[in-house]
Formats: sequence, structure tokens, C-alpha cells
Amino acid sequence: MRPILKTLLACVAASAPFLASAQVENYPTKPIRFIVPYSPGGSTSTVARLVGTKLTEAWKQQVLVDNRPGGSTVIGTHALAKSPPDGYTIMLVVNSHLANGHLLKNLPYDTMKDFTPVATLVKTELLLDVNPTVPASTLPEFIALLKDKPGQLNVATIGSGSVTRLISELFLMETGTKAVQVSYQGTPQMLQDLMGGQVHFIFDTPATTLPFAKDKRLKPLAVTGPKRLAAFPEVPTFAEMGLPEIDMSVWFMAIAPAGTPKPIIAKLNAEINRILALPEVRNALALQVMEPYISTPEEAARMLRAVYDQYGRIIARAGIKLEQ
Repeated sequence: MRPILKTLLACVAASAPFLASAQVENYPTKPIRFIVPYSPGGSTSTVARLVGTKLTEAWKQQVLVDNRPGGSTVIGTHALAKSPPDGYTIMLVVNSHLANGHLLKNLPYDTMKDFTPVATLVKTELLLDVNPTVPASTLPEFIALLKDKPGQLNVATIGSGSVTRLISELFLMETGTKAVQVSYQGTPQMLQDLMGGQVHFIFDTPATTLPFAKDKRLKPLAVTGPKRLAAFPEVPTFAEMGLPEIDMSVWFMAIAPAGTPKPIIAKLNAEINRILALPEVRNALALQVMEPYISTPEEAARMLRAVYDQYGRIIARAGIKLEQ
């Protein structure tokens, strides 16, 4: 029996690479779960459903968007970390995923080691908006005002680990100014108080800013990124104004559990990139003042590491603590 057993084991070992290759080549053969660690209805769900629908059409396998809100995205992220690394569970993350790694203690996963990037999806820049009554019409005038009144102006943000808090701290550090941080649970109340004069400035996305800027209810002074936005051609970039260090954007990325086979990651990446280049997808994103963010898995990994390190420096330097 021993020789026969050895022969069988040898046959199994020899066939394993071919079975693995077939699994990758035939992938996907069953539905894919696309976790979104937020409540339904927001831009994260919209983008996930947009991409998921196109993946379903292309591969004839259902891509199921699974909203798992709660715990500052920890509930959904932990569900991904526990999933088999087989390509059948992926998740959409945004900036706060990286901030959580610095702010939240005793996470049930390692932010950088337990996941692998699949593809960047979309990005949008951030605008510095001020209340129209603020006596500054340009970025230099506003910085001068902050220096003239240190700690007397308020900046609204959405929580410790939000991109709005991180970029506001970066702005204050790079300009050598001070302002009072006022935290909000969500964007609507933050905008209401900005336009009502309870706070003086915010950093927000172009999609949110646009209707209020048209009505002159807020005043955008500068935008992050390498170029001016088509929706705000009159608003200069921070780089144009001599402040290239103030560079931060909102981005969405698809990630998978660490250990997911590289050929499956590559297949997902290639198909998602094809989808992002479709005219109808680009048009749908443009309605939200978002643009496709196309990259290889390797480029996505480098971006993830660079941004994680940047957030760590800002959080440490500004002494940001998790709000209870």
C-alpha cells in the first residue's frame, strides 16, 4: 500500500499547479461579494454598484454589493480580513481606512499587512471654502487673515480620521497658522454652519461645493491637485499659489484579503480599469465631479504606503486623538 500511497500523493502534488492555474483562468465561477463598510445611499455605494454592475455584465457572475456599516468601518473591514483570499470577496475603502490604522487601538486586523490592493477606482480633489463674509478674496489674503487673528477663526471637519481633518491640519501646519477645529457628524450640518457664519472655512469635495458656490453662499479659494478643475476654472491650485505640499484628495480603492493570488488580482485590476475607461462610466462619475483613478496593483500599493505614512506624520505632528 505504501508505494501506491506515494504514487497517489505524487499525482496530487503534480496536478496542484494545473488545478490552481485552471481556477485563475476560469475565475470567476461564482458570485463576488463587494463589501462597502458604509450605509447604503452614499457615494461609496454608488461607485461600488456602478463598477459591480459592469463586472456582472462582463463576467456573467453576480457582483453583490454588501453594505456593512459600523465601528468606523471596522465591522466591514474585519469581515474582509476573515474572508478566504480567493478573489470572491473584495471591499471598497476610502482615506479613513488608512487613518484608522493610526488612530484606532486594538484593531482586529493589520491595516497594511492583512490586505492587498486590487485597483484604485476614483478620486476627487478638495477645495478650501470660506464663508462669503470672511474678508479675504484670495488664498494669500486668507492666510494673512489667519496670521493676523491666530486661533480666532473656526474650521469645520468631520471627525478625527476624516480627510477633512487631516487636510485642515496639514494646511495650518504648512502655512504656520492656527484655527479652532470644530467637529461635525456629517457634511450637511457642517455646510449649514459654514454658510450661517458659525464656522469660517472648510475643506470639501467639488461636488458638494458646486451648487453653493454658484449661489455665492460659499467662496472657494484654492483646490488641491496638479491642475485646476473644469467646474472651477477660476480657482487656483495650492501649487500655483506656492504651496505644493498641501496636496490631498479623496480616493476610493478596491482591496482584497492578503494572499489573494496575484493572477486573480491582475485579472480584477485589468477588468476594473477597462470599466473605468468606458465613456458611460466616465460620464456618470463626472456628474459627481469625480474622475476615474486608473492604476496597476503595484502603483496602488505604492500610493497606499505613501498616503499611510503621510497620515501618520500629520496625526503625530498635530497630536490628533480619536474623538469619543
